[in-house]
Amino acid sequence: MKVLCGIGGSDDSFRALDRTVERAAVANDDLTIAVVDNEDSSVSPDKVLDRAESAVDEAGIDAEVRRVEGDPGSRLIEIAETEGFEEIVLGGGHTSPMGKITIGSIAEFVLLNAKTSVTLVR
Repeated sequence: MKVLCGIGGSDDSFRALDRTVERAAVANDDLTIAVVDNEDSSVSPDKVLDRAESAVDEAGIDAEVRRVEGDPGSRLIEIAETEGFEEIVLGGGHTSPMGKITIGSIAEFVLLNAKTSVTLVR
């Protein structure tokens, strides 16, 4: 399966990265990791890029890690559509004290606008 994992430095995105890399190692997925700018993250994009490259190296898989400029949600959808990805994986989703799931703006945009399957890792 051709999978695009979008990460921006949140704890959720790192969980999505780890789970996606683990799955790619087992299922032999064609994985691309897109590091996007996330205004809500205190982690710099360069550190996110380093973390992604380390995860790929530790898993011993061949995956592309790239930095993506521009509006994160729009760019992830554009990449998925133009490059033929079958799935987009994103981190996101917190359960509020009232039991409702809230998601970040990037994940919400991708969920509402993507034409491909989207997996949200919480």
